Amino acid sequence: MKINIIPYNSPSYHNMVALRYKVLRAPLGLDFTPEQLQPDENRILIGAFQEDTLTGCCILSKESPQLLQLRQMAVDDRFQGLGIGKMIVDFAEQWAISHHFSTITLHARYNAVPFYEKLGYIKKGNPFTEVTIEHFVMEKVLSK
Repeated sequence: MKINIIPYNSPSYHNMVALRYKVLRAPLGLDFTPEQLQPDENRILIGAFQEDTLTGCCILSKESPQLLQLRQMAVDDRFQGLGIGKMIVDFAEQWAISHHFSTITLHARYNAVPFYEKLGYIKKGNPFTEVTIEHFVMEKVLSK
């Protein structure tokens, strides 16, 4: 498994959008608008690959000089349960540390909270509804 940064608007980026749609949007009957995808141009796009197949992805969005938001975490259902999600988060955290960020925040779907808790993320505040389902804000202070 290889994890790396995906260039915006590359073939891998378009595969990433398709995977995000398949895993995160289609089950909720939602699609992406061009306006929702436009900010990707200025985000850190991370992909996990088995040979040339994109197996998982996430986005890092710069919220402040010290804070990143992990967004749109998705692992293809054909590859779930293999530790790919953890590898992606580990890569994202190492990228954040090497670029002098101290904290990652995210909005975790209710069913993903245990996954993030195992990785050291802590729930902050009360649940809220986003894209029609319950989420929690979670945060991790990164150690250098």
